[in-house]
Amino acid sequence: MLVSISAIALVPADQLPDPDNPPLLAVVEARAPDFPLSLFGVITMFAVATTALIDMLMASRLVHGLARERVLPPLLGRVLPGRRTPWTAILFTTLLAFGLITFVGEVPALGGTTALLLLVVFTVVNVAVLVLRRDPVDADHFRTPTILPVVGALACGFLATPFSGRAAEQYRIAGVLLVIGVLLWLVTVAVNERAGGGPAGFHPSHLSGDAPHGPRN
Repeated sequence: MLVSISAIALVPADQLPDPDNPPLLAVVEARAPDFPLSLFGVITMFAVATTALIDMLMASRLVHGLARERVLPPLLGRVLPGRRTPWTAILFTTLLAFGLITFVGEVPALGGTTALLLLVVFTVVNVAVLVLRRDPVDADHFRTPTILPVVGALACGFLATPFSGRAAEQYRIAGVLLVIGVLLWLVTVAVNERAGGGPAGFHPSHLSGDAPHGPRN
């Protein structure tokens, strides 16, 4: 927020959303014209690589966790016997990333879709806060003020709608990803029913090389 406020204070807001000139470069050009702009190429390279690594790390562990919770097919919950690395989840998320890059290609569209899906997740999380607080809990626990999840759900929900100025392409990409998720869930239901009736039909210990604890790396 402080970076955004500083940028707006140095460069007029109508000059910042320029696809050919990123906001940070516009600020530097306006207030530090002698700064070597070529250095931003190196910074961008490391920033993109770090972000991609973190996203892939998070995505593979998320898929692994969903498989262990019987939400995704058990194959995606396999880990290496020695290192405990969730190799099938890593392979799946890597192939999915290559597929998106191949068929979509445009980084802004993929980034916008990621932000869109995160806003939907944040909306659901805030609503879940209001729903789950109805469950009785014996132990003392933190209780957030009601206004916070309400405002959070409304704000995130609005930003995820077309009224916030989002491109239609982001909704198409998100729809394809949701269809893939639903198909995986249907496969999981079928596998669970064959393994022992219902979503709890198999146990993580059935997975080759698995153990009660999660991946180490």
